Amino acid sequence: MASIIESGWLYLITHFNDFQLACLGSFFLHESVFFLSGLPFIYLERAGWLSKYKIQTKNNSPEAQEKCIIRLVLYHLCVNLPVMIASYPVFRFMGMRSSLPLPSWKVISTQILFYFILEDFVFYWGHRVLHTKWLYKHVHSIHHEYATPFGLTSEYAHPAEILFLGFATIVGPAITGPHLITLWLWMVVRVLETVEAHCGYHFPWSLSNFLPLYGGADFHDYHHRLLYTKSGNYSSTFVYMDWLFGTDKGYRKLKSLKGSENEVEGKQI
Repeated sequence: MASIIESGWLYLITHFNDFQLACLGSFFLHESVFFLSGLPFIYLERAGWLSKYKIQTKNNSPEAQEKCIIRLVLYHLCVNLPVMIASYPVFRFMGMRSSLPLPSWKVISTQILFYFILEDFVFYWGHRVLHTKWLYKHVHSIHHEYATPFGLTSEYAHPAEILFLGFATIVGPAITGPHLITLWLWMVVRVLETVEAHCGYHFPWSLSNFLPLYGGADFHDYHHRLLYTKSGNYSSTFVYMDWLFGTDKGYRKLKSLKGSENEVEGKQI
């Protein structure tokens, strides 16, 4: 398996230069993973399939979904791509490389774990600041246009927010100067995580059912349903910051009440 990956990587670095791989390659990878993972939830919602796993009964109109897609393409081309190009010198300066040999899985997994921890910390405070009155009204309210989120709404936001919270995602790699393959893997898992958190469905196989402190769709959907002053649940992937600062109390109370109701219904049956 390792030799296959190395052979594929050798092909890439011999046919494309570092700038093409780090900027254009990263952009293409991001767009592919994002839309291929996010679009199916639009069709699930329209077709009504797996509706028993849908967190909210309300559906988005086709017009609202199409508006989201059009703006996302615009944001990605006009914000994300230029940021990737502008960030290239910084990552090169910090030691990012694309050459062989590839880093070991131990190095890759350790770095990605560090990125998750740091991203959760930075994102929490950035997100919480965005829920102050002025910033919410003028910036973050764009993201909250969709009270019933679906996968693609994860990156539907004001350009200023894209830059503001995007910093949380790139600060870890910028510090460590990883191999490009580590950066790509981090980007893939981060995109898949945020799409899942906004998908609007809580499945029996959802990671939040098995992974301690993992937020997931049910946790983040609560954040979208409530008014900005009362929402809480500001965390990104893992919810330790909300737990530490008590900003998930409303959500935990609701989960406790639902659990009690289910227990009573089970006894009656």
